Amino acid sequence: MTATTAENPTTPTGHPQRWLILGVICVAQLTVLLDNTVLNVAIPSLTTSLGASTADIQWMINAYSLVQSGLLLTAGSASDRYGRKKMLAAGLALFGIGSLAAGLAQNPAQLIAARAGMGVGGALLMTTTLAVVVQIFDDEARVKAIGIWATVSSLGFAAGPLIGGVMLDHFWWGAIFLVNIPVAVLGLVAVVALVPESKNPPPSSQLRSSKGDPHGDRPDLLGALLSTIGMTGVVYAIISGPGHGWLSGHVLASAAVGLAFLAAFVRWELSVEHPMLDMHFFRNQMFIGAVAGSILVAFGMGGSLFLLTQHLQFVLGYGPLEAGVRTAPLALSVVVLNMSGVGAKLVTQVGTPRAIAIGMTANAAGLASIALLGGHSYGGTLLGLVVMGAGIALSMPAMANAIMSAIPPEKAGVGAGVNGTLGEFGNGLGVAVLGAVLGSRFAALVPVAAASLPAALAAARDDAERGRIADAFASGLETSQLVGAVAVLAGGLLAAVLLHRAERTAPAPAGAAPAA
Repeated sequence: MTATTAENPTTPTGHPQRWLILGVICVAQLTVLLDNTVLNVAIPSLTTSLGASTADIQWMINAYSLVQSGLLLTAGSASDRYGRKKMLAAGLALFGIGSLAAGLAQNPAQLIAARAGMGVGGALLMTTTLAVVVQIFDDEARVKAIGIWATVSSLGFAAGPLIGGVMLDHFWWGAIFLVNIPVAVLGLVAVVALVPESKNPPPSSQLRSSKGDPHGDRPDLLGALLSTIGMTGVVYAIISGPGHGWLSGHVLASAAVGLAFLAAFVRWELSVEHPMLDMHFFRNQMFIGAVAGSILVAFGMGGSLFLLTQHLQFVLGYGPLEAGVRTAPLALSVVVLNMSGVGAKLVTQVGTPRAIAIGMTANAAGLASIALLGGHSYGGTLLGLVVMGAGIALSMPAMANAIMSAIPPEKAGVGAGVNGTLGEFGNGLGVAVLGAVLGSRFAALVPVAAASLPAALAAARDDAERGRIADAFASGLETSQLVGAVAVLAGGLLAAVLLHRAERTAPAPAGAAPAA
């Protein structure tokens, strides 16, 4: 049975103010994404001004992403149940309040707590923005709208260090948070005035069970608790692994707790009458293909872009702000191609599977260009960034659209939560695994016992040894980037094959979930 959506004022042609609403959503989305990276450039200022220790700095950075990733599924489910407009407004309000508290923090503990509060608002924003896009655009325009939404994600990553560096040159560190407040206020006013309310119908009206469950309209609180604890535990293990050691008791205990709670979450969702995340979605081949591809693509992209910042600074010798400026061609190529509608046109002409395959092949070629041609000059890196940007512009909107199309429209919030969760998992694993590849290769080539390139250079006895150490680090980066390129290519091709197979075997509309 095809599900219906209640309280959704949209028409088959889309909401009349859909492009204006998309602009509001993208501004809110950009603010959230900037805070994922902008704090990195403020570390020296925070160490001096607040007397923050290394552990404090780690928690300032991780508190935001840890809380946000742990709540993505719960936030998506809440938006579907209680209304996406309400949750979008709540997310903007929480994000603004958290930004004010962060900008006025007087000690590390206050800043960590404020960042955690911002993470709650960020989780609501990350899920509701994509869910609202799905609701207000018709099928024809949705791919282009998701392309613009995905463009903002790429822009946020690239612009974070650049904007942070410029602001810190003129203001004190708190300004990087206070600048969020006027954006949050304007976004909140625009959301209240423009965004239509939409939410899924009460579970009892979906006639999923002939038993007439009297508690079907209650939220899945236990599922929300299990998923939040499980996600937080696993993500924390990924984040802390490089610093504490992957086999340390600290990391293993966190991973074990997270996996145990996620296993309990799956069992509970399979047994409850009205689950937060319907596990029968995983019988949908289109959903499985999009999920598998997204994880591997995020793995390769997240890890490789993490290595790129080290490549620009340690190998090519640029400063933090100079390195940030030189990553701009990646974002610019994404913006130009998606804003012009090239990515959406390609998806329409060749189909989602081929668009993903073409885009991810370009991504892999770009990463390989950086690894093989960018070792001694910026020219090869520039070529790789432009090619990568083209690949992202073609593949990422198609991938997000595939996930959202495989889930019923009334579960758009949960679909957005799944999409965001996959990105968090993939990025974290990419940074961890490719970072480990870099460390292993570097340690194998350099006899100096040091945990990082600066430490190894400081311990070198002469210029010749420093040269060998720098060459070894460049070799380790090259190996790691090639591993990332292989992961991106494999993920894209896997997703394309599975989605192509799903289209051949399931000609019915993708919006309807398969029968249980």
